[in-house]
Amino acid sequence: MHAILEKLSQVRLLVVGDVMLDRYWFGEVNRISPEAPVPVVKVARQEERLGGAANVARNIVALGAKCSLLSVVGNDDAGHTLQRLLAESGIVAGLHVDSGIDTTVKLRVIGRQQQLLRIDFETLPSHEVLRTKLKDFERRLEDCDAVVLSDYGKGGLAHIAEMIRLARAARKPVLIDPKGDDFSRYAGATLITPNRGEFQAVAGRWKTEAELAEKARRLREELNLDALLVTKSEEGMSLFTADESLHEPAVAREVFDVSGAGDTVIATLAALLAADAPWQQAVHIANVAAGIVVGKLGTAAVTREELLAEIGAQIG
Repeated sequence: MHAILEKLSQVRLLVVGDVMLDRYWFGEVNRISPEAPVPVVKVARQEERLGGAANVARNIVALGAKCSLLSVVGNDDAGHTLQRLLAESGIVAGLHVDSGIDTTVKLRVIGRQQQLLRIDFETLPSHEVLRTKLKDFERRLEDCDAVVLSDYGKGGLAHIAEMIRLARAARKPVLIDPKGDDFSRYAGATLITPNRGEFQAVAGRWKTEAELAEKARRLREELNLDALLVTKSEEGMSLFTADESLHEPAVAREVFDVSGAGDTVIATLAALLAADAPWQQAVHIANVAAGIVVGKLGTAAVTREELLAEIGAQIG
């Protein structure tokens, strides 16, 4: 385990997708509003963090790998803040600016260590900016070992089928965190990582592990995927390839916040597969990383040191 994690410093990944700024307002809740039956939050502290595809990139560099990020933002305060946070994190960002949109922002209000409210601000980027981004994507392919497409359904991956085609033609693995109930747009990818709800929306419900495996086989073959990973929250995660099925039980710990856990999983998988780790080892370490990140509040990253310590504790 230690040797493969050390090898991550040689890995170069390209992340493309929907970036967003995650804003957190932390405060105290001591009374109910006289205007409506809602809590009054007295905000004491504010934080801004990388969200969406930017959080995937943040997780990749936290593991010690190198990462380039390609996305679209607006010409606004949130977009400028994202640029600054990305630079501070050591991520090489290629953010195309669309003056006609507002950068996606998720504002979370936290009281007593619990999320009370989330407010989203978002608009779809223009076709012209997305076409320019596609040309930039093709230029950046040569300098990466693998591609991660982080789809949050915000319009930044309108040309995803062409991106998959270009990446596979360049012999680059393509890992996708999917969104929505139509996975046909992901055909030809190396791996997709739907959560339980997303997989059910596409493949239908299952009662047994055998039914799950059969549904996964059908979808994998239909989309011509090398592998399919279904993340199942407290039930862990299951990987399905043409040769094997692997199940990793969830790491037992108190779950503090699941937001961003999918970002950590796909970032860890991509980095490890680019470092030539076998599927079983990559999935196991990604599962450990997920167990660490759900113990943190809000969108967060897992470092290589945290992984080594957790794996050591499990062995030891």
